[in-house]
Amino acid sequence: MSFLSSILPPARAARYREVLRIATPLIISNSALTVMQFCDRLFLARYSSVSIQAALPAGILSFTFICLFAATAGYAGTFVAQYHGAGDRRQCIRVTAQGLWLALASLPFLLLLIPVGNGLMGIIGHAPEVLAEERIYFGWMMRGGFLVPLGWVIGGFFTGQSRMRLNTAANVIGALVNIVLDYAMIFGRLGFPEMGIAGGAIATVIASAVAPAIQFVYFLRTPGMRELGARLVWRPDFTRMGRIIRFGGPAGLHLMADVTAFATFVMLTGRLDAVSLAASNIALSINWLVVCPLMGISTAAAILTGQHQGRRDSDAACRAGWDTLTLAWGYMALMVFVFLLGSDAFFRLFYAPNADFSLEQLQRFGFSMMVAMSVWGLFDTATIVLTGALRGAGDTRFVMLYMLIMGWGFWIPGELLILSRGGGILHAWYWMATYVAILSFGFLWRWRSGRWRKIKLLEG
Repeated sequence: MSFLSSILPPARAARYREVLRIATPLIISNSALTVMQFCDRLFLARYSSVSIQAALPAGILSFTFICLFAATAGYAGTFVAQYHGAGDRRQCIRVTAQGLWLALASLPFLLLLIPVGNGLMGIIGHAPEVLAEERIYFGWMMRGGFLVPLGWVIGGFFTGQSRMRLNTAANVIGALVNIVLDYAMIFGRLGFPEMGIAGGAIATVIASAVAPAIQFVYFLRTPGMRELGARLVWRPDFTRMGRIIRFGGPAGLHLMADVTAFATFVMLTGRLDAVSLAASNIALSINWLVVCPLMGISTAAAILTGQHQGRRDSDAACRAGWDTLTLAWGYMALMVFVFLLGSDAFFRLFYAPNADFSLEQLQRFGFSMMVAMSVWGLFDTATIVLTGALRGAGDTRFVMLYMLIMGWGFWIPGELLILSRGGGILHAWYWMATYVAILSFGFLWRWRSGRWRKIKLLEG
């Protein structure tokens, strides 16, 4: 902190300290979840090369369905940030309760979507042994999928008010539980039977309930809860739910469009040879390890923007967006060196001894993918952070429409053309890098234009 004061004007150093104060616990929380997912895939890679090939596509497909409900209900956290900025603690409690009702309502829809997902995976045409494990993993993730929107809503209550420590502790505990259960249930340790990919999925579902349970206990103990009374807090308010859906629905559709496009990319590349598929899945897992802290920074941008907008201070919100992006770019510049210098070590870590290809083949493909990830990393940083800032301001419709147009009108058609003409995995990856770069310029323009300043999230 003192280092910032020594190299920057006092006002700017204070703004960066504010960003870091909010972003650091979120980065820790997201890093804990990332380590959890990284260990998931590392254990599965060591268990079977088929399991690691199945886990990423099935996991992405399940999240494709879950994220619509999670981002919609979870938008209650943006309302909390703006109500907190406006100084209305009671509305923070009430809007969170309505978000929790929406999260619970997702359960029957997610169960009904299991046959749909199984059908989609069958259409893609993966190898029979991969498809069988994909369906196992997908089914378990969907059964526990309602825990994701629950976690987003209850977590948003605390982060929206800049109360970060509880979320950090809860997510770290959940991640540790998942790592232990993964080891025990995948390999059959600590008294558990050997369950393979099913054990990995069940462990993740169990651990996903830990953080929301801890947060919910503290939510019930929030000052003001007794003053409002349980009847007022928990009574369904369909007007308030409708407002969450009005702004959160586009946020959910945007995330779903983005994840669906990404899932399509993964499914398309899954029809290539085994080494291409393994290298791509491992590289994407490594990329997620680096990107997840950026999601914490993006959430910080949403919180700060929302709080400033709640105070009706759009200039401060604008500065918060740029300051957050500057810090995120510094982080990603450092990660580029990690991508390039640590490429061989990363792929050696994931290499399964029983694989049908050599480690040298895997590393050769992997290094080229790391180069592509380095190219798109700085551009992707702008997209991730500024979508968070725009979400905090309530500009969810632009984000949704722009992502739909770019993802399905530009990226995926290009990938289909490349693969139908006999292009390989590296051609597909370089086209994805091109898409990410062009996408980022649209979000930079939108934030700079300031059109989001006119949106009044709390009206009515």
